[in-house]
Amino acid sequence: MILSEQQQLFARDVGKLLVFMYTQTNYRCTFGDAYRSQQQAEWNAQHGLGIQDSLHCQRLAIDLNLFDCGNKLDGNCTLVSAYNAYEQFGKYWESLDPQNRWGGYFVSKYGGHIVDQDHFERKPE
Repeated sequence: MILSEQQQLFARDVGKLLVFMYTQTNYRCTFGDAYRSQQQAEWNAQHGLGIQDSLHCQRLAIDLNLFDCGNKLDGNCTLVSAYNAYEQFGKYWESLDPQNRWGGYFVSKYGGHIVDQDHFERKPE
């Protein structure tokens, strides 16, 4: 499958994730990193803030900033970073397509769990 087809499937599933979030929960979100240049990915890797081969560079990953709005309609929401708040979205994300991976389930190549709960990606085929 060519990259543009994978990007289209990724964008479709991000849309489904956002609809799920906005219709099934009291959470809202803003985009964190969506696209990342190769230069930025290299800088992040050099400074221990990411990896050089980031799927953000291929437009196959997005970080979402999660907000708990409760039942408020005034837009006064609270930023959330707790793993368990993201977990339902990670499970839903991975249920959409076998190529979808949630950062909350990442494991280090050295054997430990990596917590990157705001990260949603599509593994290239």
